[in-house]
Amino acid sequence: MSEYVIRADKPVLAYKRSDPLFLISVLLLWGLGIFTILICTQGVGERFFHNRYYFLWRQLAYSAVGAAGLVFFAAVPVNALRRFSFSFAVTSVVLCVFALLPVIGSAKNGAPRWVSIPHVITFQPSELVKLTMVLYLSHLFDKHSSEYEENNKEFMYPAIGLAVLAGAIFIQKDLSTSVMVFCIGVAMFIVSGTPIKVFVPILSLIIPVTILMTLTHRYRLLRILSYLKPNDYTSTSGYQALASVKAISSGGIWGVGTGSGLENISGIPEVQTDYIFAGWATAMGLAGVFGYLLLLGIFLCRGIRIALNCPNKFAALGAFGCVFTITSQSLINLAVVCGAAPTTGIPLPFFSSGGSSLIVTLCMCGFVINASHCGADNDFENKKNKEIEFNESFGETVVEL
Repeated sequence: MSEYVIRADKPVLAYKRSDPLFLISVLLLWGLGIFTILICTQGVGERFFHNRYYFLWRQLAYSAVGAAGLVFFAAVPVNALRRFSFSFAVTSVVLCVFALLPVIGSAKNGAPRWVSIPHVITFQPSELVKLTMVLYLSHLFDKHSSEYEENNKEFMYPAIGLAVLAGAIFIQKDLSTSVMVFCIGVAMFIVSGTPIKVFVPILSLIIPVTILMTLTHRYRLLRILSYLKPNDYTSTSGYQALASVKAISSGGIWGVGTGSGLENISGIPEVQTDYIFAGWATAMGLAGVFGYLLLLGIFLCRGIRIALNCPNKFAALGAFGCVFTITSQSLINLAVVCGAAPTTGIPLPFFSSGGSSLIVTLCMCGFVINASHCGADNDFENKKNKEIEFNESFGETVVEL
């Protein structure tokens, strides 16, 4: 007669092997983002919504959802997430198409980039594409790696996937985000072992098309002109960038603090979203900027370390893609806010007000945390399988909970 042994043995030790410095950097960036929303958006909230803490309460609500996403992507085994990578990618493309529909889609400044259910939810599918692109490309790079070596088809399957995902963003009239997603995909191609020379014919096509799309749309052309000659567009397309640079300069070395000295940043259009870092730099000065860059550097270094040490190729590539996406997006936003790059409309991860960006950013961080302990998960699975084989050899049936 078989003996049934019921256990509640869970891989708790796996989570103890997660990178603590990476987790701390995520929590600090997250906390600083909420603090910046608190000190920089009170004037805007009072002016437009008659509630000084309107954006703070919204960000806290989004943070709760993002925290759930972080836990989900950190706890679910990476192989299970991999099985759904294609479904995630298809869903994100479908949502991008929905944003173009007159009933479900919602446009701002002529750009149909949101899926909206009135009084329920408004979501930006292009943010989701960043996560699904990383997971799906990681899956394809791992799945077809043997075929690459045998048939020299290093990039056919992932290239098609990247083209579809970047194209789904492009049709929303979001050129900057689609180009950024494409560049992130190229970086993943390179770290997966694809020779750089493969991209020469692709870039010879992409670069002229990007220039053409910029020159044939007035608002994109004005962004370039206002960047090159900001003094000629002080009251029009260059006003936002000039106001941001002026606010940052007023912060000096140590900043103006969190009091009345921040009143001038309320005059920056969309200060709560793309230009939120101008508020942080004004309040904390050059010291605060260096502190942020140091924290972002720790986030990048520990994330890359996790990717390099991860024994699972899918998780390693996914961790690299997530960390590279968040870091590159942060640096692009900082360049725009400081006047070193034309306006792009790319938000600052952890800081910019908006649920889509914050939730997806935290989900990416959850996946990196998952990758940091997936080696321990594998050890646990091997140990569990050996125990089952041992017990079965003695006629026992083991039920694992």
